[in-house]
Amino acid sequence: MEILACPIDKHHPLELYVFDEKEEIIEGLIVCPKCLRWYPIRDEIPEMLPDELRKENEDLPFLNKWKDKIPEKILYEGKPFNLGRK
Repeated sequence: MEILACPIDKHHPLELYVFDEKEEIIEGLIVCPKCLRWYPIRDEIPEMLPDELRKENEDLPFLNKWKDKIPEKILYEGKPFNLGRK
């Protein structure tokens, strides 16, 4: 986390939210507090892809699965997808 920066606006440091952890973080979220982009961690892999390579049909279920642990600002204003876009 110390060396990660947002791939979009290069902001550092990023915020880390851990949802499932064993020896490594299994599932979690990396958030850029500047641009409100969020990047999922699935199966121990941070997916820090640009917006055009993200898939709404994969990202929205992730938000729904962990909505009780994700900050409200990310849930409803996060980029590139959020639960406020209905």
